[in-house]
Amino acid sequence: MKLSLREKIGYGFGDAASSMFWKLFSMYLMFFYTDIFGISAAAVGTMFLITRIWDAAFDPFVGVLGDRTETRWGKFRPYLLWIPIPFGILGALTFTTPTLDQDGKLIYAYVTYSLMMMIYSLINVPYAALLGVMTADGVERTTLATFRFIFAFAGSLAVLAAAEPLAGMFSRLGHGGADLQRGWLMTALVFAVLAMILFWLTFAWTRERIKPVTQQTSLKHDLADLWKNKPWFVLLGAGIATIFFNSIRDGAAMYYFKYYLHTQAAFSLPSLKFTMGWSSLYFVLGQAANIIGVILAKPISDRIGKKNTFFLAMMSAALFSFMVYGLSPDSVALVLVLQCFISASAGFVFPLLWSMYADTADYSEWTSGRRATGLVFSASSMSQKFGWTLGGAFAGWLLAYYGFQANVVQNDNTQSGIRMMVSIYPAIGALVSGLFMLIYPLKQSVLKNIEKELAARREPSGQPGLETM
Repeated sequence: MKLSLREKIGYGFGDAASSMFWKLFSMYLMFFYTDIFGISAAAVGTMFLITRIWDAAFDPFVGVLGDRTETRWGKFRPYLLWIPIPFGILGALTFTTPTLDQDGKLIYAYVTYSLMMMIYSLINVPYAALLGVMTADGVERTTLATFRFIFAFAGSLAVLAAAEPLAGMFSRLGHGGADLQRGWLMTALVFAVLAMILFWLTFAWTRERIKPVTQQTSLKHDLADLWKNKPWFVLLGAGIATIFFNSIRDGAAMYYFKYYLHTQAAFSLPSLKFTMGWSSLYFVLGQAANIIGVILAKPISDRIGKKNTFFLAMMSAALFSFMVYGLSPDSVALVLVLQCFISASAGFVFPLLWSMYADTADYSEWTSGRRATGLVFSASSMSQKFGWTLGGAFAGWLLAYYGFQANVVQNDNTQSGIRMMVSIYPAIGALVSGLFMLIYPLKQSVLKNIEKELAARREPSGQPGLETM
């Protein structure tokens, strides 16, 4: 079944909403905690490890809950109606800086960040699983995933273009000089309101159509089916490595520009008190290049297959990442050029990864006769959280290992470590991700056979075709 443009756009809005806070967290939260809130880098790294492991373990619970949710709106759409308000509130609280001692600051960070990540799971896991029940057509799923990530990168682009300038602008409002703590809180509130509106539009503009031929009998059966799903395990490894590649680059970028490149403002609009730094321009160009990769992913994967496209994209990202290490502090232009190539390569992967997760849900139904879309996607989301956990924790620990101290001139060893965090370590993650594709078993010919057989099984019971309003 072909989906309408309105529904594809509606689905894309959901990841625009999620990605705004994902990007705020991945790009700015460690920097916010160390340089604005005043928590040590090592403590932040450990906090990311502990809270994100719990958050990742929470994802399968949300997936199981979604599979067993029955409402007039479907299984997964109701969460896009119910959860946006707490999502926005917790997002703003995460960037709030109460006056506390060091222990109090760390406790506050643990509590607010942990709650925010749980709420993030409660809305993002059902949103991701929605792709698997909107259509049974593999080509349409790749198209949906393409729309999803175009809007995801558009949401990220908005954050990267506006977050630092907005924080600076809000910090200068009022009396008493610049207040960056107030600036970041107001910035988070702006994106919280936008995210809530976009989630509600996703709820209103999408429909669930696919139901399994047979309903799941127990969680035990669901977990057993997942355990035997070899393609999903391969994607698990590839997904963890891909997110590690992205998160360690993202987490180190602000430090790279501030302490190694020593860059100043790229341009400013004095009348609006709006200034964009080179780091913001770096992020904006990266997101624009991501979008190019997302757009190209479908036509190229249609020609050479999802597996081959994924592999080549990650090998390319690894090569360009290795090249970053050799750049000198006065090579800002080359940094921006390589950022475009790396980000375009990474852009190919994201729509393919989530489309492939939907394929593994089909594979599970094909082999077992049971379908647990929510569990498959939640476990997949869990893998991403683990990759993000490893990347974020390693970023904090590596900064501490290399002797980083906030808001001072860094020594040569620290600068070398920061350089490796935006080049060598991400390149290793990209290489590992690409190598997993060498053993991924679901080639295009296999997928076409699975799709044809599942369509024949569903036909007697009228699937797909049951819509929920």
